[in-house]
Amino acid sequence: MLGLIGLVGGSLRSAEYPVSMLWALSGWGLLHMAGGGVPVGESVLYSAQVIPITPENGEMTLLKYDQLVHAYGFGVTAWVLWYLMRRHFPVLGGTKTIFVYPALGAMGLGATNEIIEFIAVLSVPETNVGGYYNTALDLVFNALGAIGAMMVIALTGSGRDRRERRETSRT
Repeated sequence: MLGLIGLVGGSLRSAEYPVSMLWALSGWGLLHMAGGGVPVGESVLYSAQVIPITPENGEMTLLKYDQLVHAYGFGVTAWVLWYLMRRHFPVLGGTKTIFVYPALGAMGLGATNEIIEFIAVLSVPETNVGGYYNTALDLVFNALGAIGAMMVIALTGSGRDRRERRETSRT
C-alpha cells in the first residue's frame, strides 16, 4: 500500500489525475485495509462470502469480499492506465489499443500482486492469503475488473476525446 501511495503521490503533478480517480484509488486502499483488518467470525473480512453464488467451500467459495475487491481494484488500475495512455499518447485515441493495453497492464499488475502474496506466504507463516484456488480466482477477478472497466469506458464514450464527441454530436 505504501508503494502505491508513493507512486500515485509522486506522479500527481505530471499525471493530473481526475479527483474521481483519486477517490476511487483511496476507496480501493480502504477496502483493502478493511479486508485484512476487520474481524468476521474467526477470520477477516477478506474471507467473508458476500453473495452466496456457491456453497461455502473453502477457497472455491464464490462470491467473497476478496474477489470483489480484486475486481474493483484492478478495474481502477485499468482505468488509471487508460487515463495515462490517453494523456501521454493521444494518437492512440479511437484505437482498440487504448483499451486493450490498459486491461492487459492491469492484469499484469494483478499477477505481480499475486507474486507478492506468494512471497509473503513463503516468508511469514499464517498470512491468511490462501492457496492455489485463491490465487487462480484472484487472477480471474483481476481480469474481470480490468476488462469490465475498459468495456464501460468504451461503451460510454469516455474513451473518445472531446473533439470526437463534438463531431459525433453534430451529426
